Amino acid sequence: MFELITNASVFSPEPLGIRQVLVCAGRIAYVGARIPQLDDALEVNVTDLDGARLVPGFIDAHTHLTGGGGEAGPSTRVPPLALSQITRAGVTSVIGLLGTDDLTRSPQNLLSQVMGLREEGLSAWCYTGGYHVPVATLTGSVRSDIVNLEPVIGVGEVAISDHRSSQPTVDEILRIASDAHVAGLMTGKAGIVHFHLGDGARGLSMIRDCLEISEIPPRVFNPTHVNRNKALFEQACELSGLGCNVDLTAFPADSSDSGWSAEEAVLRFLDQGCDSSKLTISSDGGGCLPSFDAQGELLKMGFASCSAMADSFKALLDGGLPTEIALPFMTSNVAHLLRLSGKGHIAPGRDADLLVVDQDNRIDGVMARGVWQVKNREQLVSGLFEE
Repeated sequence: MFELITNASVFSPEPLGIRQVLVCAGRIAYVGARIPQLDDALEVNVTDLDGARLVPGFIDAHTHLTGGGGEAGPSTRVPPLALSQITRAGVTSVIGLLGTDDLTRSPQNLLSQVMGLREEGLSAWCYTGGYHVPVATLTGSVRSDIVNLEPVIGVGEVAISDHRSSQPTVDEILRIASDAHVAGLMTGKAGIVHFHLGDGARGLSMIRDCLEISEIPPRVFNPTHVNRNKALFEQACELSGLGCNVDLTAFPADSSDSGWSAEEAVLRFLDQGCDSSKLTISSDGGGCLPSFDAQGELLKMGFASCSAMADSFKALLDGGLPTEIALPFMTSNVAHLLRLSGKGHIAPGRDADLLVVDQDNRIDGVMARGVWQVKNREQLVSGLFEE
């Protein structure tokens, strides 16, 4: 089946104007002003967008695919994410990880979930490890996991500045970062360490210390949740100037965190003249959003959804940010950091991961690897165990 998308206002993420896009075998075969002439014997499905925007699919680099939570007892464990929970948010590529619970949820569980989502049509990878040090691995070491297991592209989310972390030392963090970096060199993978940042007073000081005393490139150190409080966000802006990529979490509107929403943080990041290519947005989908007091007692528990990606994208556009400025934070910037060469752009030879955005800045259609998952806001493809 060939998929021909006509009269699309294409953003790749840069604006290309009205274009015709031909998809074949899960990849983009053609992007141009003229409608390609195809043999009548070929089966071609045509979708006329009538000027609607066609943009790259979102890459969600922080998803708890096996579910998160459990910090208020076993009943608060979040179930694994189903396919439609991801795709209806406009997410066509996911990177799964483990958080607080890297014991009853294991890298083995996570890898199986990744492979299952791949069978269902999604592009999926994962990190090895979780919050704690020593890192939970599949083959005995971080370096071996990344080198020998194709879906494993880095380490994460390793917790620092958080009462739930294992309180790692700088030397321990450097050893993990070194293993990830070398494995990345050996394989061409991302080879990064994705750090969970809590509300601890130390903030990003440990990462700054690592940069000061080692030769490991700044791109290896990738902190997330940096918009959870205002002081941490300011540190993250400074850290981006040293070459680190920093990740915002698309916290839901009712989040109790005392920081900035992803859209507010984006505007502040740009207003400060920071390098926009060093900023990404992820959802924390499937993860818990707990609030603790000074003694570490749980006050409130919420849970994140991949839908926060679409919500934040809409909020950025509704606020007046041009489409081509907003898109890279969820597409090309993420693809570049994670070395996902087929992702993040609309161009011949790239994967056919595409979103249709309507005039109200909502996701109207989702194509993943050349297959329409959502069309006219109707969910066409669901996971095996979804009702």
